[in-house]
Amino acid sequence: AIIQDRRKFGPIGWNIPYEFTNEDLGVCKKQLKVFLDEYEEIPYKVLNFIGAEINYGGRVTDDKDVRLINTILAIYITPEALSDDYTYSKSGIYKSPIAGEQLDYINYIKTLPLNPAAEITTAQNEIKTLLETILSMQPRSTAKGARSRDEIITEIATNIEKKTPAAFDYEAVYKAYPTDYKESMNTVLVQEIIKYNNLLNEMKKTLVEVKKALKGEVVMSEELEFLANSLHDNQVPKLWAEKGFLSEKPLASWIIDLND
Repeated sequence: AIIQDRRKFGPIGWNIPYEFTNEDLGVCKKQLKVFLDEYEEIPYKVLNFIGAEINYGGRVTDDKDVRLINTILAIYITPEALSDDYTYSKSGIYKSPIAGEQLDYINYIKTLPLNPAAEITTAQNEIKTLLETILSMQPRSTAKGARSRDEIITEIATNIEKKTPAAFDYEAVYKAYPTDYKESMNTVLVQEIIKYNNLLNEMKKTLVEVKKALKGEVVMSEELEFLANSLHDNQVPKLWAEKGFLSEKPLASWIIDLND
């Protein structure tokens, strides 16, 4: 439950939103039963390893997340967890309740506090998903006599293409600000130039391609279709967001920030 629920909180929970499944839980439960039935002593180290490195951990790729999942399971899968006074946090709020009926556990869970910051992140993600779903359900057709959706997207793409600056002259920048151990900002500048050049080149390439696709000159791929939908809905296309700077602004404001 802890591993699954952390996904709701974005990067606060996991650096990457892993697709943990019920099968992961099912395998862990079956293996736990086997080890409890066939071993005289509970192999805590083995249980931690198969959970953190194989069953759930097999999906974890980020090195920080690997450390996190090992740390989480080590807190719960330990001999001390069988003690009534064992706590799962330094605050002592989250502890192992005394064995009782199901209702006793439910009542204890209801007394646990929520993390306001994490709840805000969850609510923001849910609202964002809801709005994106509503936008995706809007009709794609236009009224008679009005401009077609393709014409609107083409106009938006053309305007953005005109506003998109040319890529930086990497060679000139690197020559003017060479790598120097006494000037660390030179390295940062060069890295930023590479990052923004990748973004600007991707924007110019995809804007040209999406206009051709709308005219039927090239195949409208799934990526280009998502790009066209994002342009129409004033959202930053995923292709650009992955290469660009972090921002929650709509496309129009994002373009202004890019030019600044």
